[in-house]
Amino acid sequence: MNSPYAAMRMRLQLQQVMALAMALLFGAALALVAGAASAGTGRMPQARAAPKVVLVMGDSLSAAYGMASSRGWVSLLASQLDRSHPGWSVVNASVSGETTAGGVSRLPRLLQRVKPAVVVIQLGANDGLRGLPLDRMRANLDRMIRLSQASGAKVLLVGMRMPPNLGRAYTEGFANTYVQLSKQHRVALLPFLLEPVMLDRGAFQGDNLHPTEAAQPKLARHVWPALQPLLR
Repeated sequence: MNSPYAAMRMRLQLQQVMALAMALLFGAALALVAGAASAGTGRMPQARAAPKVVLVMGDSLSAAYGMASSRGWVSLLASQLDRSHPGWSVVNASVSGETTAGGVSRLPRLLQRVKPAVVVIQLGANDGLRGLPLDRMRANLDRMIRLSQASGAKVLLVGMRMPPNLGRAYTEGFANTYVQLSKQHRVALLPFLLEPVMLDRGAFQGDNLHPTEAAQPKLARHVWPALQPLLR
């Protein structure tokens, strides 16, 4: 006949075995849940990369003056960028009538908000047409380049030319400003935005200053080879 102590020991052993079995079953269940969470690709999900932005700082030549904004060269360039470089986008911050002084005052906030990878600076035409001092224009463009580079962005400097009635010294100094700044800061340069249409009077609106809607694709094709290397 078994003693009461023997029966008690058997009950304790049985309870220990059942507790161990429950622990093993719980661990197996956790493993199954973890396996299901990572099933399918076999990889943990990764955060999607933030889109890279090209910020365009220009005047009416880049602001689609006299036409729908979607027909301007900047919008056409954005469409090309979307097709050839997925993950990139364009923010056009161009303002008709903008001078380099206006551009340099707006740029810091835009850099902070947009965080561009590339900044296209197409300013200076209104400085020149108003006969503003070249040293002031140069200082403003210099500041814009420095701010852009300090933010980590690459820079494309887009130049302009002035009509000869402003005098040889002024027109040559104006054009050379872009060349000198591009060399000083080692930034990409497109010397003259309007080069592909300059000799075609029919490519300009009635004011003889702003290219027509039909001329915008030529400008987009002109800018693209200068911009493309900066997208790497």
